[in-house]
Amino acid sequence: MSSGIKISQKALDARVKMVYNWEKAKKETIMNERKFSFSPIINASSRTLILGSLPGADSLRLGQYYANPRNAFWRLFYALFDREPDAEYSKRCDFILENNFALWDICGSAERGGSADSKITKILPNDIAALLTEFPVSKILLNGRKAESEFFKNFGNLSVPAVYVPSTSPALAALTFEEKLKIWKKEI
Repeated sequence: MSSGIKISQKALDARVKMVYNWEKAKKETIMNERKFSFSPIINASSRTLILGSLPGADSLRLGQYYANPRNAFWRLFYALFDREPDAEYSKRCDFILENNFALWDICGSAERGGSADSKITKILPNDIAALLTEFPVSKILLNGRKAESEFFKNFGNLSVPAVYVPSTSPALAALTFEEKLKIWKKEI
């Protein structure tokens, strides 16, 4: 049964294009919505602060630092102490603190589509300076180039030494795990 309404192919094509563009814009808006970092993992014994950039999609979904199984952070951090990573996230956090480290992100919030650091925009940094007045951190490790660039852009005048270490992200494929580990060992 026909309703008697005829739509030209041109009008139909325009409608399909409009719906496609709307769906694409909606997806981009969702992908680029503001992301927020977690609270720092730190205590009064922490001496070295490891700063990442911003939690990725897996981390945000699970509420855990470095939750992407392809990210080598936990494996690398435990390897610094010749250990295998604990399976439980809470034990991993305890291990950070037991070894006088702290963990946080340079970005307090930002927009990012996906998990790539190159997609991070509109950054509002965490207040690293305030954290350093509350805790006796004496060294900062900057996990990746984005953490490094944002740190020196926003906090380059701090008296605590900060040094770049290669990103534990799978995106940095130019270095092997062993090469990254060697550099991290040298810097801690």
